[in-house]
Amino acid sequence: MNSMPEFTQPTNEPELAYAEGAVEWKQLQQHLSNREVVDIPAVIGGQKIYSDDVEELHAPHDRSRLLARIHRPTEGQVRQAIQSSLDVAADWASMPFADRAAIMHRAAAIISGRMRHRINAATMLGQSKTIDEAEPDSACELVDFLRFNTHNARHIRDSQPTSPRTAQNRTDWRPLEGFVYAVSPFNFTAIGTNLSCAPALMGNVVLWKPANRSTLANYIFFEALEQAGLPAGVINFVPGRATMVTDEVLASPHFAGLHFTGSSEVFSNLWKRVGSGIDKYRTFPRLVGETGGKDFVLAHPSADASEVAIALVRGAFGYQGQKCSAASRAYVPRSLWTKVSAQMKSILAELKVGDVADRSTYMGAVIDQNSYTKITTYLKAAKDDARVSVVAGGGFRDDPGFFIEPTVLKVEDPRHVLMCDELFGPVLTVFVYDDNEWTTLLPLIDSTSKYALTGSIFCTDRKALRQAQEVLVNAAGNLYLNDKPTGAIVGQQPFGGGRASGTNDKAGSWMNLLRWTSPRVVKETYAPPRSW
Repeated sequence: MNSMPEFTQPTNEPELAYAEGAVEWKQLQQHLSNREVVDIPAVIGGQKIYSDDVEELHAPHDRSRLLARIHRPTEGQVRQAIQSSLDVAADWASMPFADRAAIMHRAAAIISGRMRHRINAATMLGQSKTIDEAEPDSACELVDFLRFNTHNARHIRDSQPTSPRTAQNRTDWRPLEGFVYAVSPFNFTAIGTNLSCAPALMGNVVLWKPANRSTLANYIFFEALEQAGLPAGVINFVPGRATMVTDEVLASPHFAGLHFTGSSEVFSNLWKRVGSGIDKYRTFPRLVGETGGKDFVLAHPSADASEVAIALVRGAFGYQGQKCSAASRAYVPRSLWTKVSAQMKSILAELKVGDVADRSTYMGAVIDQNSYTKITTYLKAAKDDARVSVVAGGGFRDDPGFFIEPTVLKVEDPRHVLMCDELFGPVLTVFVYDDNEWTTLLPLIDSTSKYALTGSIFCTDRKALRQAQEVLVNAAGNLYLNDKPTGAIVGQQPFGGGRASGTNDKAGSWMNLLRWTSPRVVKETYAPPRSW
């Protein structure tokens, strides 16, 4: 009863190919073709709560297809969720770590096995991802977060101070005092898993508010947690209106932490609100956020033009550019531009945009009307701007879904708004520099954007590569050398950035898990002195 399993170093979940005609592809098709509309409740204290305040969830690439009805909770039910978590907090914190870890491993096994095709299909339909984008996310990365977090948490718990012969010193790795508010985005199903489960693994209770567009896939994962034995109330699933849920959370004196992924503007606003109300909280809340990016690709004259072109296409247009790590600004030397631009145009001419259920589709639709309107407004302005030339793409249509062509724009001004603003869509802006401007270009790249999430440098000249890394030392939390700036893998490239891109607490690593524990150091003296 007092044994502790080892939880050895896990390996990354292997991707299934889902090749046309393969068994897994056929099984996936059954879920993609299922027209059943799912009613998604709030789940509070283990009770499913359905309401009259219903939001319909449609497929972004097929606006006529209704996928689910999301039942939003009331203010009172959000307060009930908070109290439900607090009621079970002591029991969950006292549960042996091995048991909490086993629940996470069981959930990972359920997703890896019997729920894999279902959650992939939900991610494809609800978030307009191709299977090549969904499988690494809603199956593999999701499972990796659960397994690697367990391994990393065990190492934290095993970290203990030195004890002399006359006393015993130990560290109790306590959860935070109160509850954690997990706010997850639409673009990665796996992120919702990490935002809710990383604090829970460390003994915290959590109120999880998923993004409305990812609610279907997130709810499927929540069902996996329930099947894995997660006690009622430890994580409450609250798919409510963002402003209302946040108002109730931040009004509670028991708010102890925010685990957030989303826009920089929203995170900044939340930080201000927490700060302005700091006197009402029992503790100083932990604020952990991974936010936006204006991620760069820098090519040196020594780079290979073909490698640069392919990295730009894959880095900028995978999942319609709706990754916080997506390549959105590029710096290409004049000596390479003719070859790079020609190859990009050739690839993009063949790249298919459309229904994600079609195996040949590379890009689906952008997530919703607001995103579509924002991006197309920039595109319309770019076409009327004499300082901007359209290299490829630029088209868009909103029927039957919110489709935007993969677009490459070239600007004459390296500080043009298109090189600074985060568009979060399939738009890549390129500045072509003279080969002899390498040295002056580096500080320009560093100072152009307020973000510092990801970046990549293509260069075979080791001296120049070293120089770029030194000048751009703070320009990216995840830097890729001779690779695209997307595709971080749990356990290999812990993810996060600084500046306006977040608190850089590295999701999927021990660094993130440390934020969800409040250590107590205990000293026990064996034979206290009896004389002063």
